[in-house]
Amino acid sequence: MRGFSVVLVMLMVSSSFAQNYNWTKEDSLKGAQTINTIEQSLDMFYAEYTPEGNYDSIIDALNYEQDSVPEFSDEVYCDRLNVMNEMSPFHLDCNKQTLSTIKFFTRKRRGFARVVLGRSKLYFDMFEAKLAEHDLPLELKYLAVIESGLRPQVKSRAGALGLWQFMYGTGRMFGLTENSYIDERMDPELATDAACKYLKKLYGIYDDWNLALASYNAGPGNVNKAIRRSGNKSTYWEVRPFLPKETQGYVPNFIAAAYLLTYHAEHNIIPQEAKVRYPQLDTICLKKGVHMSSISELLSIEEEEIKRLNPIYKRDYIPQTLEGECVTLPAPKVGQLLALEDSLYRLEVLRYSMLPTPAVAKKPSENVETYAYHKVRRGETLGAIASKYGSSVAEVQRINSLRSTKIYVGQRLKVKGGAKSAPKSRPTASKKYYTVRSGDTFGAIAQRNRLSQSQLKRLNPRTNISRLSIGQKIRVK
Repeated sequence: MRGFSVVLVMLMVSSSFAQNYNWTKEDSLKGAQTINTIEQSLDMFYAEYTPEGNYDSIIDALNYEQDSVPEFSDEVYCDRLNVMNEMSPFHLDCNKQTLSTIKFFTRKRRGFARVVLGRSKLYFDMFEAKLAEHDLPLELKYLAVIESGLRPQVKSRAGALGLWQFMYGTGRMFGLTENSYIDERMDPELATDAACKYLKKLYGIYDDWNLALASYNAGPGNVNKAIRRSGNKSTYWEVRPFLPKETQGYVPNFIAAAYLLTYHAEHNIIPQEAKVRYPQLDTICLKKGVHMSSISELLSIEEEEIKRLNPIYKRDYIPQTLEGECVTLPAPKVGQLLALEDSLYRLEVLRYSMLPTPAVAKKPSENVETYAYHKVRRGETLGAIASKYGSSVAEVQRINSLRSTKIYVGQRLKVKGGAKSAPKSRPTASKKYYTVRSGDTFGAIAQRNRLSQSQLKRLNPRTNISRLSIGQKIRVK
């Protein structure tokens, strides 16, 4: 719950957020999952800007001001919704529920609105292209705001994952696969394409976008049950009292998100710019499996940034597949990688495969190769297993007739070893220290030594990273 406590700290900074946070019965209809989404999305934002958890830096990043929050009459809200309705196939109704939800977001979730507005630059262009391709309303892009806060890594308590919060079974139904290394529910483009197919199917069932949205949240079975209990009513608002509590707040949340991202300027909500925009990215598909750390070293890009831009990969390894797995990076880095792709694969071999040891004369009885079996444990890679037994990835693949580097937990691999060929280990790396100089910052020291701030923090757990002193010794290896 660290994210929620940080939110409260943020809200106390500005007088415009000095609110009473006792939930009302109507507020509870916003839904526990919506609040969970807000907390996770903000928590990830704070982690991006301040890995060390410095709240002053968070405040600076969000650029809070002591201005009052604009207030408007219900008539103004309704007039604005009517304008939006003229250009939309949705029924953006102005009623007690939607007004309450809009006011909740504009008063109590302004920080979340700023972050989402910034991240919309990363995804909305792609959303709109996919929605147009499937002949769907562009307003559906706001659905991902209330589903995930535009964070592919957000996971619900029920296990739904990704920008569009697919459960495993639903994702699989619409072509999203998952294995030990990849979860396509977290791939922005693949998940968006699947969401378009699912939403199109739901609209075909109900011929009403509000009921289709309710069905996306609760499932067609629950919506059909609510329709029967309502006496076979045909609109969302007539069926709403019979829907699950979470779903009763779902359409009002959608309407509030659409309103807020349309009229954010009128509410003095300034977007917090994302670190990168969608048009600034490009993709390259790789011929071989590589670790993200190899890409990081070759291109001088933070490994954390590679992970953020490629949430589809569950680990820090991009596996080799027949189709070729792809990696998304800032466009200039993709250009560099195209020119250095062969160098990447050589670097990968150097980093994760043991070099052959010099040949040693053996007695005749020692010439027979002996083998052992290794049971794959969670988190292990083929490269790490090969290194453990003084072998190479290619050799382990040959012995086990593996066509790729994919392995799974519990798999038994045949490896050279046993009593006559003991596993070899890498020499222990010596520690290395850096002496702090005038003007140094923790982030600059990390970058100079090709480390992320979180890696440097792990090497120096007792160091107060916000108060470095000249002459201080910082461990960098």
